[in-house]
Amino acid sequence: MGVLNLTPDSFSDGGRWPDTDAAIAHAMAMIDDGVDLLDLGAESTRPGAPTVPVDLELSRLAPVIKALVDCGRPLSVDTRKPQVMRAVLDLGVDMINDVSGFADPQAIAAVSASQAACCVMHMRGEPLTMQQDPVYRDVVSEVCQMLAERAAALQAEGIDRSRIVIDPGIGFGKALEHNLALLADLPSLVALGWPVLVGVSRKSMLGALTGRAVDRRLPASLAAMLAAVAGGAQIVRVHDVPETVDALCVWRAISDARQSIDDMRGKK
Repeated sequence: MGVLNLTPDSFSDGGRWPDTDAAIAHAMAMIDDGVDLLDLGAESTRPGAPTVPVDLELSRLAPVIKALVDCGRPLSVDTRKPQVMRAVLDLGVDMINDVSGFADPQAIAAVSASQAACCVMHMRGEPLTMQQDPVYRDVVSEVCQMLAERAAALQAEGIDRSRIVIDPGIGFGKALEHNLALLADLPSLVALGWPVLVGVSRKSMLGALTGRAVDRRLPASLAAMLAAVAGGAQIVRVHDVPETVDALCVWRAISDARQSIDDMRGKK
């Protein structure tokens, strides 16, 4: 999943795609580089980010969606607002990625009337305050419980299980130790039975571990991404598409070779 931020203030690439043409060009470059789906966001959810009015969010999204809806890749929209969800679904997007986990009943109503996929993310609090001393007794079990409850709420409103993806929300209301615990025990989330999406690209936890500025976190992002895939993540949300595609290509080749060796030895 390639990130396409249509915002002036996202933590990593805010303001890099200042107009519709630049955003479309970047999307097409990601497609050329091998991206599988595109995630468009027009409201920053970085720690401390303020909310954006509905009209402004839609004015950023609509022209880009219209230009990309037939690009040959599924489109996801990262939004918490039911009004925005309805509008972009009418434009033909394929997934709603809600960092608040469809906590608003109107959000569930918006997606239930469509056939779109739904990404349910865990977040403690709101982006404006979520990193103010987050506390958990057992972060993995608490995140698993919340995601299972929200996914069940979607299913209770007629949304088929096959349309649901879950995301532990790395960096959303979590300290470094919480993020590490979730990535280390990702198989517990996989065991819930829904496909798991992980977004750790360029995030502050990588800066805390390496001391690198946000524009120097590519190696750390690739390491965390591969750890997530090894733990069972089926979708990885990234900024650096060609590098991620190459890293996954090598990782898969080695994994396939290992499986071939195991199969051969098992036959002896």
